[in-house]
Parts: sequence; C-alpha cells; structure tokens
Amino acid sequence: MKIEKTTLTVAQHPTGVDLAIPVITLTGTEPGPKVYIQANLHGAEVQGNAVIHHLLEAFKANPPRGQITLVPLANPIGINHKNGEFTLGRFDPVTGVNWNRQYHFDGSELAGFVAEHQEQSDEAIRDAFRQRLTAQLDQRLDSPWGLTVGQHLCLRLQRMAVEADIVLDLHTGPVSGRHLYVPRYARERARDFNIPLNILMPSEFGGALDEASFSPWWQLAERFASQGRELPVFVDSFTLELGSQEYLNVADARRDALGVLNYLQHSHRSAPWGALWADSPFQSEPVTRHACELEDYRAYYSPNGGQVEYLAPLEQLLKAGEPLARLWHFDRLAETDEAGLCDTLTLPCDAIPVLHFASASVQRGTELYKLLTNTFEL
Repeated sequence: MKIEKTTLTVAQHPTGVDLAIPVITLTGTEPGPKVYIQANLHGAEVQGNAVIHHLLEAFKANPPRGQITLVPLANPIGINHKNGEFTLGRFDPVTGVNWNRQYHFDGSELAGFVAEHQEQSDEAIRDAFRQRLTAQLDQRLDSPWGLTVGQHLCLRLQRMAVEADIVLDLHTGPVSGRHLYVPRYARERARDFNIPLNILMPSEFGGALDEASFSPWWQLAERFASQGRELPVFVDSFTLELGSQEYLNVADARRDALGVLNYLQHSHRSAPWGALWADSPFQSEPVTRHACELEDYRAYYSPNGGQVEYLAPLEQLLKAGEPLARLWHFDRLAETDEAGLCDTLTLPCDAIPVLHFASASVQRGTELYKLLTNTFEL
C-alpha cells in the first residue's frame, strides 16, 4: 500500500497567504472501491480528527484494496474562528451561511442525461454521470462572477469527494449523543456503523456534503426507474455525528473508528468494485439502534428566556410528560418562592433526546433540544 500526504489550498487570507489543509491518500495494490472521509468542517467539531487517526493506523495494519482519501482539519477558517475560549466555526463569519450548506448539485440535467444514456450499461452510466458531476463542479469553480469564501472551500472538498464510491463526513453536535444521517436506500448497510440513533433522509439535496454525494446518484436511479429501468445507487454517503463539540477523546474515537471499519468491511461486497478487504478483519460491538424519518426529527424551542437546567439524558427514551428541562428565572429572586422561580418543560409525545444547546443561558426561541419522535428499531 502506498501512503501519500499532500496539501490542498482551500482559502486565502487578505494578506495573500494561502490556507491549506492536509490530504492523506492510501492506494492499495489491488483494485477496489474509492473512499473519501473528512472531518472538522465546523471549527469546534474536533473528535472526527481522532477517528481519522485511528482509521489511518488500522489501514496501515490491514492494507485495503482500492483508494482511500482522508481529510482531517477540513476547514482552517472555521477551526481558527475563536471568540474568547470558544471555537465558533459553524458559520462563515462573512456571509453567516452554515459551512455545511455550501456544496453543489444541479439536478436540471438529469432528464437529458437519462434520455441520452438509456441504452448504456450500468458501468458506462456510472462513469458518464461521474464525469457530468465533475464538470458541474469545475464549471462552478470557474464562475466568471466568483464565489464566496465558503463556496470556494466546499467545492474544493467536494471535487475530491465526487470521485468516491463511499463518502463519510464526520461531525459532532453541541452537547450531543452519537447519531447518523442515513439515506433511506442504505438503511440496511447503516446498521454496520453501530451508532445508536439514526435519522432517515430523503433523496432531496439541501446543501450538505452527504446530500451532495448521495442525492445525485439516488435521483438518477429514481429517474431511470420512472423509465422502467432498475439502476443501483452507486454511491453511499453518510454524516456521522460523533458526540459533542469542543471535546476531544482519542480513546473514545477508537470505538467510532471500529464502527466505520465495520461498515467499510461489509459495504458493497456485491458491487463491481468489490470490498476493501477479502475478509472481515475488524470487530465492532453491536448496539440497539433507534431511528426516525427526517420529518420526525424535531427541534424543541425554549418558550421563554432564562437559565436552563437540562434534565433528560441523551440517547434514552423520554416518555410524554416527563421532565425535559427546567427553566429558571433568577430575575424573580426575592419576589417568589422556589416554585415560582422555574418552569418544568415537557413534551407532548414520547421522544429520544439526541442533543441539546451548549449554553445554560437561553433566549426565547433558542433551540434547546433535538429529538427523535415516532421512533422504531433499525
């Protein structure tokens, strides 16, 4: 196996100094799938870098087939976006746009592409469509009107990811349990990650990297199906949320790396490019997995401002009416007894809390929690 480390320029300071990120490419001695894994697009979401560390060590010990591209520290602007002791880095500080909503896909060419390639083989369609997606990105990057800072960054990352058969984007939440965004067509393969909470995604493109990677191929398969031809979805893509932001635990990252390796060793064994390994060298501890549809992944917003005491444990079922949080109003001190100082917040239905706001000081309308509702075992 060959290991090569290069850098990719993704931004430029006002002084003209380039900002570059590390790119690690592993090339096996036998043909196989192409895999792209990136971490730390949002500045405070550092745990994915440790997962990539463990993945690299595992690949060295068990050389895979095919080619793997690893991109830690994917966003140097976000990583350096500090305010006091906190890393912000979720939004482009110039435009205010979420870094992970600036990837590109134009679906207007799908109908013409399907008509043009209706009689070709699956492999020819796959190769031609990948060329079309690459051309879209190159055209976007060469826009005579220019691009925002975030678009420059994301399109250069996407330009690497578009070559892959498997795309994994490693993130974390504010204060968060481990959860996984799963395209519905890949729900069976998603089990291999051994991540306890799962959100099932439709085929629509909303600007994130996982959608930019799976939506084109899924929508292509849907178009062919409408014409009476069954075509596989050639690319798998997932967003893995690996706990809380501003948190780094290299030992914890080993568990999630094993989940990724477990998925990779089983994924697409029947695909034309085969699997990364001939056998299954990795063992990952299975977990009970709960899931909901994207439309049932609900946000709960604070009804008032105050100081919040988060009560509901993450990743555990909360029954309707049980305490979710306690909202304290210390501005009422000396005016009322303890019962009048706080409100107990509850939900109208059973739910599994996934993450909550990082701060204890909240405004009215702050997104306090995100929760799975109408859940089922995956």
